[in-house]
Amino acid sequence: MILSLEDVALRLFEQQGFGEVTVDDIAAEAQISPRTFYRYFPAKEDVLQVRIDRRSNALRIALTARPAEESPVQSLRIALAEHLSAEDLVVLRRWIAVVAATPSVLKGVIGGIQLKSQPVMAEFFGKRLGLPREGLVPTMLAAAAGGVIQAAYTHWFVYDGDLTTIISDSLEVLEKGIGADPKTWSAH
Repeated sequence: MILSLEDVALRLFEQQGFGEVTVDDIAAEAQISPRTFYRYFPAKEDVLQVRIDRRSNALRIALTARPAEESPVQSLRIALAEHLSAEDLVVLRRWIAVVAATPSVLKGVIGGIQLKSQPVMAEFFGKRLGLPREGLVPTMLAAAAGGVIQAAYTHWFVYDGDLTTIISDSLEVLEKGIGADPKTWSAH
């Protein structure tokens, strides 16, 4: 039910604009009552948080399954690639388009990503490095990786291409480090 409500809402947001669509519009299009909508979402803005929640949970599961001998960033690259292989890129592009076109929800989405996805990465980096997840190193690594991932999504949205490759190549830059020779990075 949540996925179909999300799909309906995203389609309406994209077609009519986020500010023009009401909960009644979403409910009517989904053939449910507004009351049923509110059982799943406190407000229409929360529809945009569902994807962040799903992505964070999927990332946590995928990172947990990665072998300990991989470097932390390599594990993150592979986990994200696995997650993206199951992602509906048309719906993802629609979600990004709605967020990009609606400044009033942008802060909430960015905040949701920082409060939901970055702690998953910090926890993973902390475990892998033998440090507390709230420590400076895991927190900064998660923030850096999160920034790189967001920039990769933006690059894909604007310029197209293969999202998995863009994210993987982008994280490779982080993995090799700022002090590394850029000639050793992928050409993508």
